[in-house]
This record gives sequence, structure tokens and C-alpha cells, in this order.
Amino acid sequence: MREDILSLGQGARRAAQRMGLADSETKNRVLLGMAEALRAEGRLIAEANGRDLARASEGGLSGAKLDRLRISDKVLNEMISGLGEVAALPDPVGEVTRMWLRPNGLRVGRMRIPLGVIGIIYESRPNVTVDAAALCIKAGNGVILRGGSEAFHSNMCLASILRRCLREGGLPEDVVQLVGTTDRAAVLDLLKLEEYIDVMIPRGGEELIRFVCEHAAMPVLKHYKGVCHIYVDEGADLDMAESVCLNAKVQRPGTCNAMETLLVHEAVAGAFLPRVAESFRKAGVELRGCPATRRLVPDCKEATEEDWAAEYLDYILAVRIVGSMEEAMEHIATHGSRHTEAIVTRDLRRAHRFIQEVQSSLVLVNASTRFNDGFQLGLGAEIGISTSRLHAFGPMGLEELTTTKFIALGDGQLRS
Repeated sequence: MREDILSLGQGARRAAQRMGLADSETKNRVLLGMAEALRAEGRLIAEANGRDLARASEGGLSGAKLDRLRISDKVLNEMISGLGEVAALPDPVGEVTRMWLRPNGLRVGRMRIPLGVIGIIYESRPNVTVDAAALCIKAGNGVILRGGSEAFHSNMCLASILRRCLREGGLPEDVVQLVGTTDRAAVLDLLKLEEYIDVMIPRGGEELIRFVCEHAAMPVLKHYKGVCHIYVDEGADLDMAESVCLNAKVQRPGTCNAMETLLVHEAVAGAFLPRVAESFRKAGVELRGCPATRRLVPDCKEATEEDWAAEYLDYILAVRIVGSMEEAMEHIATHGSRHTEAIVTRDLRRAHRFIQEVQSSLVLVNASTRFNDGFQLGLGAEIGISTSRLHAFGPMGLEELTTTKFIALGDGQLRS
């Protein structure tokens, strides 16, 4: 096992060195070829995914988690579109982001270069296999993927298609590698490869991320959890607020950008909460509220202190009535995870203040938290959402998968 993982690391390092020199035209041609291959192999992908879904269902995986695992026609089309969008994006590698002139005539600048080899450990969602590979290829990196056992057949199928396209397109196929075992010992071996892997990115539940942070010998880009809030302000358009809140909670509750806590200003709570509670009830959402919420929504369960910091990833929502926007922002600062927050308001000054004062990776006005996604924000795809501010904050697209080196252009300058 250890020898196999070591071989993956060595292969990825060699491939990444070649990949950093690949021209944009070749990379884009391969990405578009991958899109066509996924479209052509739809039946094969569906069969592999069906095996994973059947096994997961027998194992008692919840409905929301099964949804994350499923490669529906929509999900497959999004993967295909993502490959096309990444191909269409400007290539960041080699870009000189800034130049300045020193008094001695030396011109100094910064140039974008690949990070190197990126390790990704992720759960459930097989679309990560394609999204991560696309971004790493375009940014000139190698990537080692370790998906969850529940998506093993789906990931193996997708990775095989991508590697074939790399080989046929003249790029090293070891740029994209998948750990071909569900043995958990492989994860520990992977986390020790600091000589070959430059950064590790875990995507999954808090338990997985803490495990990776504890054992990784290389830097880790992470978010522990997505405790996302929507604050419905005094005087908000309640029709808009209802549709935004429903989308944020119900569309895909098993994702990290789904709303987990709803905060409502007391001035609109009486008009808003009973109606939105009925809509949530029809959608199968269980509400857990503060005492003031329970007076307006009698069948709402009592919220405990643990509910305010909970990432349910399910059809459960915590609800709290607040006396002001300041109280809402204080709640977010105390219980949030710096992932995604939104305000529904008609007051532009309060909207501006909310954006300025709430320190999360994406802050929205009058829109669903579900937009914190690289594809939705125009990055083509994302490799993860970082909630730490070191190196990257928010969805990580092409630029976040590069770093910069200094360059200096002279004409014989000597240091005195």
C-alpha cells in the first residue's frame, strides 16, 4: 500500500514538472476533449454511478447524501459545461501581475506559476473528480485524488476517461491520478508525502477535515463546515425573502452552501415566519427555533445552543428572531463558520454595512447562499471553498491554484 501511494506521488511530481510548461492551446484542447468524452460515455458513467448509489442506499445513506452522490443528467451536463468554461478562461500561468522600477534601473515583477502537486481528499460528490482535474490541468498542476468509498466506482470511471484524454492529447496522464483503493490506511500514507505533494485540500465533513489537518505533513487549505445564514431585514420584500430562503435550504440541503440558520427581524417576524414555515413544512424541513419563533410557529421544535452552530446538511433549519441587524451580525460572528451569509433587505445602506462588516468568504444581498460555488461565480469550477484567509478565501478557481514568484530584469546591475 505505502509503495503504491509513494509511486503515485513520484508520478504526479514528474508529470507536474512537464505540465507547468504546457502551452494554453494544448491544455484547452485536452479540456474540450474531456467534455466530449464525458458526453460520449454518459451510459458508462451512469452504470458506475448506479453501482455506488445501490450500495449506498443499502448502507442506509440519507436522502440528502444520496443526492450528493448521484450523477444526474443535470450534474453530468454541469461537469461538461465546467470543462468548457475552464478552457475558455484566461490561462494564469506565466502572467506577470505587477512590475515596478527600482532606483538602480532594476525592473522587478511577480509572475504566476503553478502550485505544483495538489492532493484532494473528498467525500460523496463525484463531480469533484472532474472539477478538480480541470482546474489543476489549466493551472499547470498535478493532482492526486482520493474520493470517498461511497463514490468509488463513479470516481474510477471518471478518472479513467480523463486520463485517456490526457494521453491522447499529448499531456502526461499522471497529471491526474486517483487513489485506487478504499482502504483508509491509504489516506495516512498520502498525508505523509510532503516531498511530492505541495498542498492538501480536504472536502467533506468536519471530522474528515480535522483528521487531515491533524495528520498532514504539508500545508492544508480547508473549511471545517458551512454554517450559512440568511438574515431577513426589517422592511424586506417578503415574497423575495421566502423564495430566497427556500432555495437556500431546500434545493440541495446536503451541500456546504445550504442555509443552516435563518435570522428574522422582529418587525417582520409575525408576517413572515408563519408563511415561510408552511412552505418549509411542505418541503419536509424540520424547524428548530428560539422561544419567540415557537410562539409564532407552534409546531417548531425548541432550538438548543448546539443548533446555532450546527451544519445539518439535511432538511433541518434553525430559526431565530432578532431585534436588529446588529444582533443578527453578532449572532453570525459568534456561531458562523465564515462560509456564506446573505441579507434580504430593501435598504441599500444596511446592505452595504452588512457586506462591510460580515467577514465570510461570500456575502450576498437579496440572493441565495447556494451561489457560493465556483461555477456559479464565474470561475468555471472550483477545487473547494476555503474559509481560512491564508492564501485563498472563498471558492478556489484558477488563480487560487497558482502562486507567484519574483522576477527581476536588469542590464548589469551590481549590489554595492
